[in-house]
Amino acid sequence: MEFKNTGELYDALKGVVKKTGDEVEVVDPDGLKTGLLERVVYTAVFGEDGCRKGARSIIKACADRVGIRHASIYSLYEKMGRGLCGGFTVPAINIRGLTYDVARAVFRTARRLDAGAFIFEIARSEIDYTDQNPEEYSTVVIAAAIREGWQGPVFLQGDHYQVKPANYRKDRNAEIRALKELIRESIGAGFYNIDIDASTLVDLEKADVTSQQRPNFETTAALTLFVREEEPEGVTVSVGGEIGEVGGKNSTEEELRAFMDGYLDILGGKVKGISKISVQTGTTHGGVVLSDGSIAEAKVDFQTIERLSEVARKDYGLAGVVQHGASTLPEDAFHIFPEKGTAEIHLATGFQNMIYESPAFPKELKEEIYSYLVDKHSSERKEGETEEQLIYKTRKRAFGPFKRKLWSVPRERIDHIAGELEERFLFLFKKLNVANTLDMVRDTV
Repeated sequence: MEFKNTGELYDALKGVVKKTGDEVEVVDPDGLKTGLLERVVYTAVFGEDGCRKGARSIIKACADRVGIRHASIYSLYEKMGRGLCGGFTVPAINIRGLTYDVARAVFRTARRLDAGAFIFEIARSEIDYTDQNPEEYSTVVIAAAIREGWQGPVFLQGDHYQVKPANYRKDRNAEIRALKELIRESIGAGFYNIDIDASTLVDLEKADVTSQQRPNFETTAALTLFVREEEPEGVTVSVGGEIGEVGGKNSTEEELRAFMDGYLDILGGKVKGISKISVQTGTTHGGVVLSDGSIAEAKVDFQTIERLSEVARKDYGLAGVVQHGASTLPEDAFHIFPEKGTAEIHLATGFQNMIYESPAFPKELKEEIYSYLVDKHSSERKEGETEEQLIYKTRKRAFGPFKRKLWSVPRERIDHIAGELEERFLFLFKKLNVANTLDMVRDTV
């Protein structure tokens, strides 16, 4: 359980942490790599304001002491864009629940495979429904790195920092201000990788592709300029753009060129632009849910990936294209992504599914969650949709309301779930060819 006050917190950490005024000094980093860290990170999430702040300061100070660094992947992607490295696809992992233990499983996987090219991310929408703001998410991931003895760069990414069309139509300036505030908050928390998604503004009813993409590239350029104003000295935040909303029609070379030419024209060579670009290739976030709650098999247009990645690198110096909505794809698809030059792949729902469907997940808690979803989200049920379909598409929304209960699941059950996830991460890291990338990442970043 959490520490009740800062006095109790620092008493428990005597000999490990020394506090002088507002400064926190870690005198014994190994002393925190024990079960004691679990109480500190729990306090960093659930503690009262002052105690929560103290716990977060301790975690950050310890991370700094042992050589864990927030980092931008920009320089690695720059090398990919110049053809100086490649043959792998960077997994970007969204963690919606049990964040500390899932992140620990990721770091264990990375250590087993000597991997360094991987990203932790959270989307704008996920921040809300999982009740994890950027500072909390950053702190918990860093705590997991400490616990697993990680050293080196940690990539945190704001995923789908998306323009909400309804808000934009109602008050364009207010929506852009909200995104800027989120970007500022995220960079302050160590998110040195930001994916801007203004693809929701693309208007396919316009007569030509440039006109269709104009609100997208204009908004992306404006937010890129804001990122450059906010990034810390010595850091080039990796910025991503998006030309096709996931779940829509497949992207084309003409759309990519229209976006990039308009975007670069606005930047005018004054600042560094995006390092990668997300495209639509046939997937849907979370997959397509069948009536029994299972997922229909998706087909990815790998020819589109290969061609657009080639254009992105050759003509614009980008690392390549980004694949979204991939975690529920069939297992025999993943090895193809690095073969086709995919720079990055986003993985989320599949891990959520493994948590809920693990035999170690408490049956009573699952029943409570599913009853809550049927009660609170029945308005989202479409005509002809089964209860299983409703639960599948809404169960991501239970991670926030049930966060404390999930963190309080007995340790042996959490360890079992984390072990299952670790095996999945091993599979994905191997298929995506990010094993043995740690030295390259340390040398580049």
